[in-house]
Amino acid sequence: MEYFAGLDVSMEETHICVLDREGTLIREGKARSSPGAINDFLSAGPTCTGVVFETGRMAPMLYHGLNERGVAVQCIESRQAYQALKSLAGHKSDRTDARGLAHLARTGFYKPTHVKSLSAHAIRSLIAARKKLVGQRVTIDNQIRGLVVVFGVRLPRALSPAFKDAALKVSDGVPGLHAALHGLFAAREAILAAVSAIDADVKKMARKSGTCARLMTVPGVGPITALAFAAAIDDPTRFKRSREVGPYLGLVPQRHQSGEIDYIGSISKRGDTRVRTLLYEAANVMLTRYAGPLKLKDWALAIGARSTMRKARVALARRLAIILHAMMRDQTEFQIA
Repeated sequence: MEYFAGLDVSMEETHICVLDREGTLIREGKARSSPGAINDFLSAGPTCTGVVFETGRMAPMLYHGLNERGVAVQCIESRQAYQALKSLAGHKSDRTDARGLAHLARTGFYKPTHVKSLSAHAIRSLIAARKKLVGQRVTIDNQIRGLVVVFGVRLPRALSPAFKDAALKVSDGVPGLHAALHGLFAAREAILAAVSAIDADVKKMARKSGTCARLMTVPGVGPITALAFAAAIDDPTRFKRSREVGPYLGLVPQRHQSGEIDYIGSISKRGDTRVRTLLYEAANVMLTRYAGPLKLKDWALAIGARSTMRKARVALARRLAIILHAMMRDQTEFQIA
């Protein structure tokens, strides 16, 4: 007899339900949300052929921890699970969700999703922290501009040395403004130091990675874009064709077709927002700053000539995603000609 389990995971506890092939309840209960505790619960009963749970913040840790303990676990997209669970239960609770997930595991009515390695998540955390710090620095810069504009002063570019000098010059002899600006600039200096430290780590990691070194041979792709893309793809063999990377990153138009209605809208914007933004910026750099001859650039400029440059950047970002994935898969460098 085959047995299947569903896990409804929360931060503290995980509800577990075990069913047999016919859907008969074998056992259910709760365990602490850790690989060891869940494995102990499952080990106390019959060996499960399949174990299913949804994507979430705890998914990477549980997935890799249970795999190391020999549990045949699969992670499924939470949006798919949500639609399926609505049809399986009249009301929603952690217990019924676990039972519904066990039914999905039993019937095979699910599509497993890839769970990125913990090293990929570590890189993504580094890039996310950098983006947050840069955003905080921009917020402080705008606050400083707002404080001094009251006194009729417009400051220069924020990253130029004259920015701080001009702001502090305005505050001379104004006690309240002087204290406010010194506090903001102290926080700004700490953020700039943290960003510089992260940038140094990013460059060091990109230099040590052969994959990132190959990706950076593409004009417009720097260390941050290369690391972010490699972490998002993680395992290039999980895509059968490089063309599947565009939809995965939300760089293809949405389409709605029903009878005589056939509507094509803007890009779906699904998937990793950060990587999609970096690819768009890389496309913009290629179109505006790269001066050498490049067929890929000419192709995008032709799209911009007959449509808009925004659509040209999106199309080029999608093409860059395809090219970068092929380079990761085949371990090749970009050819300019």
